[in-house]
Amino acid sequence: MLSHVFIGVTDFDRAYNFYAALFQALGLPQRFYDAAKPWADWNAEGGARPLFVIGRPFDGHTHQPGNGQMIAFSAATRNLVDAIYASAISLGGVCEGPPGLRPQYHANYYGAYFHDPDGNKLCVVCHSAA
Repeated sequence: MLSHVFIGVTDFDRAYNFYAALFQALGLPQRFYDAAKPWADWNAEGGARPLFVIGRPFDGHTHQPGNGQMIAFSAATRNLVDAIYASAISLGGVCEGPPGLRPQYHANYYGAYFHDPDGNKLCVVCHSAA
């Protein structure tokens, strides 16, 4: 369904450190990194797409996170959700909802919500039973 997602950042090095740790934990490989642009991306395991790209906005204006927008990443286990959330917070992320069951979505929905250091809202979720 998706080709790619581009997330604007203000401090590329800080954002890169944040996302590199997140995607390493998820086991998603980096596809490219170019500090001169600056931008970097990661892709789905075993495929070219979808891509997740971070960089400064192409129009040169300051990045502004959107209200009501969120990107959710799938994790294989609840323990991985916990670990990624802890890593995100330690790297400057801001809690928007700690790891836990959210039965209002479905019985096995175990997720954590946080903002990256630039204010972009993210979720890591496991849909499997414990």
